[in-house]
Amino acid sequence: MPSQQVLKEKISEIEEIKQLLKSYKYIGIASLQKVRAPQLQALKKSLTGKVYMRVLKNTLTKLAIENMETDNLKKLDNYLEGANLFLFTDINPFKLALLLERGKVKTVAKSGDLSAMDVVIPEGSTGQPPGPIIGQLNAVGLPTRIESGSVWVSKDTLVVRKGEPISERLAALLSKLDIKAVEAGLSMKVVLDEGMVITGDMLKIDLEKTRKSIEQSNNEAFALTLSIAYPTAENIDMLLQIAHKEAFTLSLNTAIPTKETIEDIIRKAYTEILSLNAAIENAKPKE
Repeated sequence: MPSQQVLKEKISEIEEIKQLLKSYKYIGIASLQKVRAPQLQALKKSLTGKVYMRVLKNTLTKLAIENMETDNLKKLDNYLEGANLFLFTDINPFKLALLLERGKVKTVAKSGDLSAMDVVIPEGSTGQPPGPIIGQLNAVGLPTRIESGSVWVSKDTLVVRKGEPISERLAALLSKLDIKAVEAGLSMKVVLDEGMVITGDMLKIDLEKTRKSIEQSNNEAFALTLSIAYPTAENIDMLLQIAHKEAFTLSLNTAIPTKETIEDIIRKAYTEILSLNAAIENAKPKE
């Protein structure tokens, strides 16, 4: 019977999902909303051997989780909504999130898309002849003028801020001006790391900010090791230089002769004698 066949297929798929959930260290879920098919195929190809990607039905995934002897996987239930792509991998979740971010591409916006940046229409020629374009530009708040047979934007104008929805009217205009205001690609909703839930916002790393923070911490740690004379492979040369300088100064001030200080001690003593003689001469009563 067809219903029996369908049931067998679903049971088989649930078993396959259970096996996938057991076989990888990290389980990621990414939203497929607004992801272009060609881009998804290119991403799959670039991550072959590193990440196994699979579109799974939420209902079947929930059934698979319910029938497994672990409570950790149940933490994914809240994220099993909408169209999802599952990513099974042994790659560190933060590295995976960076790979997905780098796989994003700028594309022309559609009505309702959220802008990936502050979009500023620059002052200058639009390359469009006078006509309906003037009304389209004015409708989104752009001042215009006609110059040399084309429509010009009179000044730099912000038309949408990062994270704001793009209207149908603005989307059509940006497309005509070939301004790509949307990033298309996969964004992680969540990663399950051996029972620990890491949400998408936690996976976002500002590499430049992190690099500067690490550099600052390294500089502070280096300065601390110098101040307390704690030897490391990185500071041992400088510590020896500081120690040598301090030892030289000490031996000079206490007049302890060494191979390195004897000339300076004699020079210092000679200078002090000259100063003493001058002081004596000045102290003699004048005749």
